[in-house]
Amino acid sequence: MKLPKNKKGLCLVLGIIITVLFSGCPPKAKKPFEPKKVGKEPTITLYINETGERKRIPIEEYIQGVVAAEMDTSWPVNALAAQAILARTFTMKQIKTKGGVPQHKADASTSVEEFQAYDASKINDNVRKAVAMTRGEVIRYKGEYINAWFSACDGGESASAAEGLAYHKEKTPYIKAGVKDGCMNITVPENKSWTIRFPLASVRGAVKEVTGKDPGPLNSSNVKIIKWGPSGRAESLRIGNTVVSGPALRLALGNDKMRSIFLNKFTVEGNNLVVSGKGYGHGVGMCQWGARKFAEQGKSPEDIIRFYFRDITIDKMWK
Repeated sequence: MKLPKNKKGLCLVLGIIITVLFSGCPPKAKKPFEPKKVGKEPTITLYINETGERKRIPIEEYIQGVVAAEMDTSWPVNALAAQAILARTFTMKQIKTKGGVPQHKADASTSVEEFQAYDASKINDNVRKAVAMTRGEVIRYKGEYINAWFSACDGGESASAAEGLAYHKEKTPYIKAGVKDGCMNITVPENKSWTIRFPLASVRGAVKEVTGKDPGPLNSSNVKIIKWGPSGRAESLRIGNTVVSGPALRLALGNDKMRSIFLNKFTVEGNNLVVSGKGYGHGVGMCQWGARKFAEQGKSPEDIIRFYFRDITIDKMWK
């Protein structure tokens, strides 16, 4: 083939040759999701509920105070580090989806009711190390921050968001339900078995608070569990003439009193509702006692997270 002398002609011929050579090549595969480039650590506005002050603080410094408040600071560093990843994820999701705590014109709050637990006075070297080793790490599912749920003790088996929290707002396919972590082998006695008695008047008031309806007089024949969840939790309860979800009743009665809905007894005795069960918390997402167990076995913070969550990425968002 004779090539033309001018540059334009040469380029045209070369273009034809390239087209012929590569026209039969298959199209390039679509690139998988790639996390955003590592950026700069954010500084957030923290509302101090105790004083009403708004304080500008680097987010990693803030996460130290959250981890110190949420988990025993003497626990293994890798368990604390897994907690740090969850705390950082929760913070970023709340800021992105809700604007933090707009009622205080802040990104975060020191109130556990408004945002998440925070106690800077408990920060120690363990916490500092745990936060530093996971610096910038967050959990995402298909590029979006997950609901970074955790509980103190899942009773040995985790729950779905629907079962443990009666959460139906959005699908949460990244939650591993039904995983068994062996946490009951190392947790404290009060998580292995607990019993509490609630005066029937308190139960009646709690149901009215949840449903807006008075359930009427309560007795042993009209108070019972009517639906068990896949993991064995009390998902739905009949209280008098009213049906209420287990998670909703637990919150109304006090989640520090009715420690979980992993129940083995739910009955009226005299003027009290007697409730017995195991575990502490809703059981969705990471179990803190399970995290401690895995950390003691040498598991990394990321491995601990992946045990409780599926199909997720752990992305480093800043250096």
